Amino acid sequence: MMAPQEIDDEEYEQVLERVAAVDVAKGSGMVCTRVPHPSRPGKRQSRVWQVDADTGSVMELADHLASEGVAKVALEAGLRLLAYLVLPAGGTRPGRAAGQRPRRGECPGRPKSDKLDCVWQAKLTERGMLRPSFVPPAEIRRLRDYTRLRTDLTRERTRHWSRLEKLLEDVLIKVTSVASKTGSKPVRDMLEALIAGERDPEILAGLARGKMRARHDRLVEALTGRFDDHHGELARMLLDQIDALTAHIDQITGRAGELIMAMPGAWGVDADGVTGPGAGLDAGAPVLPAVARLDEITGIGRDAQVLIAEIGLDMGVFPTPGHLVSWAKLSPRTIQSGAKSQAGRTGKGNPYLKGVLGEAVAAAGRTDTFLGERYRRIARRRGKLRALVAVARSILVIAWHLLADPATRFRELGAGYYASRIDKNRKTRSHVRQLEALGYTVTLAHAA
Repeated sequence: MMAPQEIDDEEYEQVLERVAAVDVAKGSGMVCTRVPHPSRPGKRQSRVWQVDADTGSVMELADHLASEGVAKVALEAGLRLLAYLVLPAGGTRPGRAAGQRPRRGECPGRPKSDKLDCVWQAKLTERGMLRPSFVPPAEIRRLRDYTRLRTDLTRERTRHWSRLEKLLEDVLIKVTSVASKTGSKPVRDMLEALIAGERDPEILAGLARGKMRARHDRLVEALTGRFDDHHGELARMLLDQIDALTAHIDQITGRAGELIMAMPGAWGVDADGVTGPGAGLDAGAPVLPAVARLDEITGIGRDAQVLIAEIGLDMGVFPTPGHLVSWAKLSPRTIQSGAKSQAGRTGKGNPYLKGVLGEAVAAAGRTDTFLGERYRRIARRRGKLRALVAVARSILVIAWHLLADPATRFRELGAGYYASRIDKNRKTRSHVRQLEALGYTVTLAHAA
């Protein structure tokens, strides 16, 4: 008989006497409290009722739960933030998480309704079976609102560029077959000239700059089309929308930078020990600002703001890099049954965090760096999608270390890191054995 393995409970895995759960619909939620039965010792009493999803009703609910002595409330995403802001005022501690609803297949024979879901979540809460989710502090939530809106506006701006390119394609203007993109400065000048009424392809092609001038003849052909005044009016509308979105994106970027500079946890430290907004940027500073530390990671750049907004500055929430990677759904699930073990899907995770990590991996994969070589190395063997997830995980682990210890600096290992760790003698012996097994006699000589 094998020795039993001891598994310690997590902090949240504790049996609670008085709990509540809220199952949220559009404008209301079902509330269930689980408390000891007043007249039957050893038994439990569940009470379920409906509450509106507005501030006044939630404050009233908070007072009621506090009077009942409820220790923890499990909340779903729809009402979680409002309740998380209001419930502490009533003295009740909301559960930092979410009551992820069990799949119907996990509860065979159980009907599906808001009432029964609410009771089920309350039972899970009192037994400590709901894992806490990450609810960042108010300053990070405020920053997150800006960075997420910037991401959405950037995607909307990309859609407008696509609409503009389709408009040009419809009138046989194929400028993007010559230029790198529609948003480049020379193409913008050509579009403005078209809108102003210029139709001569030679004059339009003469607006090219730099290397594009060498492709004058191709530009003349690409700019020969059926562009008329009503197309100019539509193009003007699209360009105005793009300019307005660009102005908002730049405004949000500046505002996000101001919010980060106002966070003491993001400040650096100068060589003389002085800290504060703007500190840590001089040469020899022992601690760089959080954005500057993350910016050193290959492929991150401006997206350091998004990383801070999505994972915060306090890595005490994630005890190890593995906890952060697991929360971000960048580690595959282990599916083990008997002697058979396989890796499952990674899961959805935070779409904004995964999006920015994917962009960082795409940028790093084109560089002659350690992360770039890691991406190409894995992509050759297992495909680009698995390489993307693996390198995104590596970037997130690096970010955890940089935020957990402010004095830590990113160190580039170089593209030759893997090659430098190969045991050449072992590899030589392996190849020689393989050739000898095929019947060859091998003689080795050093290359001149």
